[in-house]
Amino acid sequence: MQKGKSLATFLQETTSPDLSRMLLSIAESTKALSHAVRNIGMLNLSGSTGETNVQGETVQKLDDFSNNIIMDLCKASGVCAGYLSEENEDMVTLSPEGRFIVSVDPLDGSANIDIAAPVGTIFSIIPRVTAPGPVTHADFLQQGDKVIAAGYAIYGSSTILVFSTGEGLHMFSLNSDDNHYYKTHTHVSIPSNGKIYSLNQGNLSKFETVSQQFIEWCIAHDKPTSRPYSLRYIGAMVADMHRTFIKGGVFLYPAAIGEKKGKLRLLYECIPMAYLTEQAGGRAINGSQRILEIMPTELHERCAIIIGCRDMVGKYMEFAGAEVNA
Repeated sequence: MQKGKSLATFLQETTSPDLSRMLLSIAESTKALSHAVRNIGMLNLSGSTGETNVQGETVQKLDDFSNNIIMDLCKASGVCAGYLSEENEDMVTLSPEGRFIVSVDPLDGSANIDIAAPVGTIFSIIPRVTAPGPVTHADFLQQGDKVIAAGYAIYGSSTILVFSTGEGLHMFSLNSDDNHYYKTHTHVSIPSNGKIYSLNQGNLSKFETVSQQFIEWCIAHDKPTSRPYSLRYIGAMVADMHRTFIKGGVFLYPAAIGEKKGKLRLLYECIPMAYLTEQAGGRAINGSQRILEIMPTELHERCAIIIGCRDMVGKYMEFAGAEVNA
């Protein structure tokens, strides 16, 4: 099989030197994580550390390993001023003179580790807004419209790096022979419609009423619209969204009844995925507002999300009676 353009060459041709350095540092960390995921038993990285993170979730050994690898390589880049992770309680200043702020979910779907199901890494990059020195909350608490690059890596049957720098969505596959990423898809376009919906349907009765109405519509029999649609849910946002980019559909993690926010984190899960989805021609809302227009107020803020094909998210908006600029 002929190799596509290498990641380093692609970035050299399409981005600034500093942003290229930032993205290549993250890419290098995903190579190390890909190796760790495939050799978890040999590296004694299975099981938990016995600690809980800021979200109150059990920290897996691979969670901690992943966070340290990414943070170390971001620091080594010399251009990453600040770092925020699901595994860190607070923001971290890495390079006081750096230009970029990085928010990361180091190992999305870590509950899948022990069953060898797909897991991944999610990240977003924004320019810092303060002067050189220690980073502040103002650097991190910016709307998603300020993002200049975002992406994810999925560690499954193959390792694929998916990212955008604002000019379309690109996919690069990791070649196991030479441990380099090569282009496989550029300017990926998510289908305008789909036949798959993805959510934890066991919690449907707890979710906001509009989501229940939407799912009832998805599973109703209607031949002209090829319903009922198929339910597919892997339990890792990276894996469910990767399928959505390739095959179309909609991924949902709505707010619970009586609440406005969902479970997923705004800065390092919802915003980067929303940015990627819009770059591919899709939509991402919290039920009533475009994700990239939400002004964050907390580092680990949670957010509801309905994301995927434009027409399917549009149907959800019809049930919600929402007029969203998305």
